[in-house]
Amino acid sequence: MKQIESYCGFEQGPIRPPSEADSLLIRITRNCPWNRCTFCSLYKGSTFSKRPLEHVLRDIDTISLYADAVIDAARNGTTLSRQDLQQLTGGADQPDLSAYHAASNFVANGMKSVFFQDGNSLIIAPGDIIKILIHLKKAFPTLERITSYARSQTISKISDEDLRLMAASGLNRIHIGMESGSDRVLTQVKKGVDKATHIIAGQKVKKAGIQLSEYFMPGLGGKDLSKEHAVETADALNQINPDFIRLRALALPSGAPLTAQYQNGDFAKMGEVDTARELLLWLENLGEINSTIKSDHVLNLFSEIDGQWPADKEKMIQPVREFLELPAAEQMLFCIGRRTHRFAYLQDLSNPVRRANAQKLCASLGATPENYDEIIESIVQRFI
Repeated sequence: MKQIESYCGFEQGPIRPPSEADSLLIRITRNCPWNRCTFCSLYKGSTFSKRPLEHVLRDIDTISLYADAVIDAARNGTTLSRQDLQQLTGGADQPDLSAYHAASNFVANGMKSVFFQDGNSLIIAPGDIIKILIHLKKAFPTLERITSYARSQTISKISDEDLRLMAASGLNRIHIGMESGSDRVLTQVKKGVDKATHIIAGQKVKKAGIQLSEYFMPGLGGKDLSKEHAVETADALNQINPDFIRLRALALPSGAPLTAQYQNGDFAKMGEVDTARELLLWLENLGEINSTIKSDHVLNLFSEIDGQWPADKEKMIQPVREFLELPAAEQMLFCIGRRTHRFAYLQDLSNPVRRANAQKLCASLGATPENYDEIIESIVQRFI
């Protein structure tokens, strides 16, 4: 007999996209149902579960209750005490402080967007997703955007009609971790999907009228599959034409199987220059798609790869070309400076103050054109 799960209060998962920084996070599932990708350590050792629908709806009601109280307090020029919060729940229960803080942040950011957690929330029954969407729109009429992560494998199995109904109920953006369009890379990192399914899923999302954000992971193929990784990913994206393409350069977090493979010599990780060459090849192979490309993560070397494709094509490509034409010592200076926030853009090499700070740091680290990739690897660990 299946044990009934007790409600233990408002929940939030561990991650969300940087673009969802202002969103209310509603946890529908816990962890990742696939959890085999070798480049990811986030959910390793954790068990996937679906939260009961009534728990999710209760979370929404709790946030709504606290949000109304926060708004009323602001109008009256007062602050909410712990006792005030307890009275909101009839005085019988302790206040749900996690929900209160989430509601306060939600109100402060205009109550405009919600993000579904965790890694693949669209795996639950489409009817339940639609019930959650309707409940959210009723609780928060000011909502403009509701988004979720999803795996291509999951999307490919959802009917076009169910996706259309989700869109009609308020789901207007889906984030998919494509990572690569190369079947050999996808197999190597145990992504659990192939290029053809990535394309099918992306096209289904677009057909439903839902905005699509696809993620590309430069460096994931290593030295051996770099060219194929760039070209095949560009080809897949050309066939999908997503609304957004977001870059997430490969990092090797502690606990990821790929990190162990690298340490054992079974994965040839690329350095900064080789990864830049791969990025340039990828950009040169993108076709006439209409996508917004975002380099909105600290792991990415080039902040300049940010704009509308193809209108901003040259603006995005030129800095990468210029970097690859620099002497090795200048490449080292930029990479160290960028990774330590001395530089934001390639043009900062020409800023005397920023340049001097980066040079001083390189000297203190003992950085040379021969060893700086290893130094950067240790620096990047702070961001993972």
